[in-house]
Amino acid sequence: MLFLFCASLNAQIQLNGIIKDSSTKKPLSFATITLDNGFVSISDVDGKFNFTSIANVSSFEVTYIGYEKRKINIDNTSKFQVVLLSPKIDLLQDVIIINENLANKIIQKAIDNKDKNNPQKKLNSFQFNTYNKLLVSANPDSIVGKIDSVFVTTSLGRAFQKIDSTEYKFKRIIDKQHLFLAEKVSQFQFSNPTLKETVIGSKMAGFNEPIYEFFGFKLQSFSIYDSKYELFETTYKSPIAANSLSEYKFKINDTISINNREVFVIHFKNKIKRKGLEGLLYIDSQNFAIAKAVMRVRGVLNITGIHEFSYYPENDIWFPTKKNFKIIKGKSKEATSILGGRIAFEANSDTNENKQKRSSDFTYLSSETEVYNIEFNSDIKIKKSFISVDVKDNASDKPMTFWDKNRTEILDQRSLKTYEVLDSIAAKNNIEKKIRFGRKIINGYLPFGFFDIDLRHLLSYNNFEGFRFGIGGITNEQFSKKYRIEGYTAYGLKDETFKYNLGFGSRIGKFSNTWIGASFTDDIREIASTTFAIDKRVFKLYDPRPINISTFYNYKTWRTYIETKIIPKTESIWQLSYSEITPLFEYQFDYNGKIFDDFKITSAMVSLQWNPFSDYMQTPNGKLEIEKRFPKFTFQFTKSIPDILENDFDFGKIDFKIDYEKRYLNGQKSTVLAQIGYAFGAIPITHLYNTSPNNLTKDNILQRITIAGKNSFETMFFNEFFSSEFAFLQLKHGFKRVEIFKKVKPQLVMVTRMAWGNLENPERHIGINYKTLNEGYFESGIELNQIYKGFGLSGFYRYGPNQLSRLEDNLAIKLSFILDLGLD
Repeated sequence: MLFLFCASLNAQIQLNGIIKDSSTKKPLSFATITLDNGFVSISDVDGKFNFTSIANVSSFEVTYIGYEKRKINIDNTSKFQVVLLSPKIDLLQDVIIINENLANKIIQKAIDNKDKNNPQKKLNSFQFNTYNKLLVSANPDSIVGKIDSVFVTTSLGRAFQKIDSTEYKFKRIIDKQHLFLAEKVSQFQFSNPTLKETVIGSKMAGFNEPIYEFFGFKLQSFSIYDSKYELFETTYKSPIAANSLSEYKFKINDTISINNREVFVIHFKNKIKRKGLEGLLYIDSQNFAIAKAVMRVRGVLNITGIHEFSYYPENDIWFPTKKNFKIIKGKSKEATSILGGRIAFEANSDTNENKQKRSSDFTYLSSETEVYNIEFNSDIKIKKSFISVDVKDNASDKPMTFWDKNRTEILDQRSLKTYEVLDSIAAKNNIEKKIRFGRKIINGYLPFGFFDIDLRHLLSYNNFEGFRFGIGGITNEQFSKKYRIEGYTAYGLKDETFKYNLGFGSRIGKFSNTWIGASFTDDIREIASTTFAIDKRVFKLYDPRPINISTFYNYKTWRTYIETKIIPKTESIWQLSYSEITPLFEYQFDYNGKIFDDFKITSAMVSLQWNPFSDYMQTPNGKLEIEKRFPKFTFQFTKSIPDILENDFDFGKIDFKIDYEKRYLNGQKSTVLAQIGYAFGAIPITHLYNTSPNNLTKDNILQRITIAGKNSFETMFFNEFFSSEFAFLQLKHGFKRVEIFKKVKPQLVMVTRMAWGNLENPERHIGINYKTLNEGYFESGIELNQIYKGFGLSGFYRYGPNQLSRLEDNLAIKLSFILDLGLD
């Protein structure tokens, strides 16, 4: 048995090569390659092919429309085959014209018959199981793996500097194991219109409990029939969308047989975008369904997604049976990392195009999914349908018998070694403990036993308190998963006053992550600053705006609340509070003939964020937003409760916000933020709107240089405008970072902000001067972020109806600092 096993390993051969036009030497994309054992493959968009096959293969045949067929005998001594195809000169031009016209007709037929062929339209329900293997690896045969002597040029000539054994060590490692490996067994259920994945088994090299975020990566679309196709979290127009003929160019490459049915092999390419979606569609000649699809994008990364189908004659349907996804390095002048930095590629060198490739150039990420146990039109009831991926509590505790039963192929020695080595390394270096520590730090907590110290409370500064020192935090899961205690205390050196908070909570729902709790707070807050209670907690090493703020109010607040995610695709906070408010500046509120220096407010509030386009995963540790899609909507309603606990005023506030963000694979990002607020009734200035000003009232422009905020008006002076109703719009576009010098790589961001507002009953507010935003406020600027080690510089200009008479008063120069943790 050992002899036969070793013989089978030696019998495996790897075919690598490229297919070119014999006259022009240009690569031929998606040529059909047929081994003499019947196995069929295709060349990629660069004309290259690479696959492994069992022995007894002595030749392969290459066909391409408009070219002579060619048969190649396999030479085991040659590692790379260059196949040159000769065009049929006399027929080529006619063939191209005919094929383009015919290809368009076939694509139109496929579009017209989408609903008849789409399983999610044709079938009432279906379910199946999948086995998925995700790995990061490299092909050891592609790596030279030699030890190099490194020389440097000196005034005396070339001098030896060191021995470089990097490639040698990498080849030794990759010969024995992969760099990363994860497996997953899932059940997919579809009942029109819901598709849900339930993970019943999970295994990840180096971890007792998997990093569940890996299971949420959207590498490629589930369906090939949707009008939008998603490849590695980037959306493209599908080549069979309703009007795809205007965007894509199609031509027939070949006709082949799949499942004993004739299919057209049609190549498609974006007419306009050079780096757009490109690939092959295999279309059934009888029912015009998709029998196979190859989707490809070339750029900073070369990404390929393959969908394979099998034909079921009893239902006259092609149903997906296999998916493949692969990422390799493309042409990039910058180092590129993906999946949170878990896989990285070095930059290409401009100085030497013929430079030998390094090991990182051969590193790739691969995901393979096999489908089995397919059932059509069975009685399916999907529970918790708003959860896209549900990971069972015991998914990571499956015995080896489970994996032997559900793996579609036996793990090879490299995969088994990967588990052995990575498990050993993780245990020796306490990797899981370090990851837990890192996650806490990233979110602004320092774990200390059963208590997480909140780093936000350690040190801050503002014009009223001066330096503020404090300590605080919250109990963690080591204390309890059902109960929590939180609090802080702080002291301002300038106002010489202690502030503090104490609260507790109890979890009453695991799936919905529902908490009920109460707290008391004695602290200060900026006047007219409305925040959304449901907004995610963001950790900053510094918060630039409060540094320049002088007008605060003190609040003593008793609060009871419920936090829950029970409403599908929402997070919400429902609270009742009683506050004693004391302005810490010269201010009085005139209401019904009575002057208020301080006041009491009893109010109810609901704050809700709705992410309708996002996908969620339920894990043993809670619910995760695995696919963040935009826009996101945030709503908050606050209403005072008259005649309860000596409440002084009757008022309400309605706040609404829309966030939109689009990221590009080349590093650019566009964002839109729109917000409106409406306050009605008797409401003091402490609870109005100030639209986030961030400029000092100084005569000299240099005296006004401060640190820029994220969404604040940099040219608007503090306390310059107040509103009881307002609308705000911010547009940003960030370009990719540009290397000027080795350590100077600024990112250019274009910014425009605008706001309109009004103030009802201005006569009620005594002791503070202000203006209103009836005519609108406008500013635009340029940010040069991360010029050097996170530090940057920006400039903004104020224009429109509220432009000031002096030119320099409309200008604002700001410093910026961005701590890039690679977490976006």
